[in-house]
Order: sequence, then structure tokens, then C-alpha cells
Amino acid sequence: MDRDREKSSVQQLAKMTRAVNNESVQVIVRCRPISEKEVDADCTKVVSVYPKRGVIEVENPRAKGDNEKNKIFTYDGVYDWNSTQQSIYDETVRPLVASVLEGYNGCVFAYGQTGTGKTFTMEGEDDDDNRGVIPRAFEQIWSHINRTTGVEFLVSVRYLEIYMEEIR
Repeated sequence: MDRDREKSSVQQLAKMTRAVNNESVQVIVRCRPISEKEVDADCTKVVSVYPKRGVIEVENPRAKGDNEKNKIFTYDGVYDWNSTQQSIYDETVRPLVASVLEGYNGCVFAYGQTGTGKTFTMEGEDDDDNRGVIPRAFEQIWSHINRTTGVEFLVSVRYLEIYMEEIR
């Protein structure tokens, strides 16, 4: 009975993911807080995040006219500096992993300049609250496998870093 319930919940989550977003690719943006180094250099926040609308507004502090002042970008999902690792995982990656457990392929691709928070988001830290996408995904996968009996699983994962156009 537990296996059926688990399979049902995974199927429901995977179906919800496909129903909500029929796109093959989603672009999710997470904005990090200003660093101590940036605060010390008197840098100011130029990004406004509107999660409910999926919008980021970037201010150009050097703009000469109103038409150069702000740029607005729309994404499938946006997260500000107050977002937790858990909420980002639950809302963006958990449904993808559920879909993978149904037999579909999945990929999480982190892109951005050095120092923008990719490693923190993907790997996180050792404490439970700050675990990143990778350890949370493994936990979800292994938890599903451990609860499922009578089925053989093959788990294949690729994890690489491209830095300065070199695969590391």
C-alpha cells in the first residue's frame, strides 16, 4: 500500500509540473544579497524582484534619461535574496525530480558570473537549512528508491563545472 501511495504522489507531482508548465525549458532567476565587499565599496542594490509576477527590474544608476533608467525582464520564476534553499528546491526542482522518477529526463543548469551564488544554490552548506539543490535532489531520489519495493533502479547523474571555458 505504501508503494502505491508513494507512486501516486510522485505521479501527481509530475503531472502537476507538466500541466502547469508545458515548456521544455524553464528559466528561474535567484538574486543574491549585496556582499560585504560591495557594502564596504558603497555599492547599492539596483535590482528589484517581483516573484509573483516573475519579473526583475534592473536600475541603471548611470542613466542619462528616463528611457535608459530601468530594464524589465520576465522569467518563469524569480527569487530574491530572502528566498530559502528549501523554497527554491520545493518550487523549482522537486517537481523536476518527481518527473525524472517517472522516467523523464531532467536537467538543472546554473549559469552566471563568478560570485553570483551558483555554488551556494547548487551545493549549499553543511547545515540542513542551507543544503543546496544537489543534496536535496539526492535525498528525494534515495527516499523514493528506499520506499519502493519490487523495482530495480538505475541512477545516472552528471555533474560538471565549466570555468573559463574549461570543463573541471
